[in-house]
Amino acid sequence: MKKIVVVNCGPRKGWNTDTLLKEAARGAEEAGAEVICFDMYRLERYSGCISCFGCKKEQNKGHCIIKDGLSPVLDAIREADGLIIGSPNYLSELTAAFRALYERLIFQNLTYDRETPCCNEHMIPVLLVMTSNAPDMMYQQLLYGYQQSFNRFVGPTDVLVSGDTLQLADYSKTDWEWSMFDPEAKKERHENVFPQECRKAYERGKHLAA
Repeated sequence: MKKIVVVNCGPRKGWNTDTLLKEAARGAEEAGAEVICFDMYRLERYSGCISCFGCKKEQNKGHCIIKDGLSPVLDAIREADGLIIGSPNYLSELTAAFRALYERLIFQNLTYDRETPCCNEHMIPVLLVMTSNAPDMMYQQLLYGYQQSFNRFVGPTDVLVSGDTLQLADYSKTDWEWSMFDPEAKKERHENVFPQECRKAYERGKHLAA
């Protein structure tokens, strides 16, 4: 049985990123995989890469030596047959939680050997999911960069973007202005387009585990 690791790098339970990841996980499970889920905002304390270079030593190649809340996630990915990772877009970047995992995951596999720049001998397929309240097409360059890094150091990577997302169930029940957005248009998109994106996540999760 294949093992698929799903990592949620968004803080909001039950919302866009969480929903898409659950659909991808459901697809993987229905393809016969065992799914192991991690929620980055509910782990024990962790940090991004601290540049200790411990992973560059011969005996540690491919292994981040820092022991903290991220260690079980990195260990599970190392043993997995596929990775599904998702994050909302904050201020034109992925979340700090995503970055912490990304730094530690990529850097442990990066060598400074020009002939063999990657020491990862267990490449696995990756599905990278991003959600954003801005339109889908705004972050192509950002995601292309992440996709290339994952391709090179983790495995072949597919990207799924859900843009122009609904942020609140009812925008009228806040005490600040939302004049940058059209709440009705967002609600309509959430009801009509977001279910299609959930279906895509399901199918891609299923394909990743097949």
